Amino acid sequence: MMMTDPISDMLTRIRNAINAGHDRVEFPASKMKAGVCKVMKDEGYIRSFKIIAKSQSDIRIKVLLKDNAIVGLQRVSKPGLRQYRGYKDISRVISGLGTSILSTSKGIISDREARATKVGGEVICNIW
Repeated sequence: MMMTDPISDMLTRIRNAINAGHDRVEFPASKMKAGVCKVMKDEGYIRSFKIIAKSQSDIRIKVLLKDNAIVGLQRVSKPGLRQYRGYKDISRVISGLGTSILSTSKGIISDREARATKVGGEVICNIW
């Protein structure tokens, strides 16, 4: 079965693990998911993440969650409706308390970094 939105699946797995009280979650790996996890770690939403190769074809990402760090996750840009923003138009999540994650020409970065480097891109998700 082919998945139409792997980023949404990743966010849902993280949300479900938090709601169930787990301290770690695993999901299939990709470069974009690893980039999103890197931004989440840099912004302090997760403790760490590790890419694990169980076999040649089964590569996964294992995320260690922080207690009460993530309150909400929201997918913004969807496969059916992509959301692109210039650096001036990137909205603040909960008045700056949350973070938007963007896919830009500089890689996957947070909204703060996008404003600082003056680069826009596709808004992947919001975290607060």
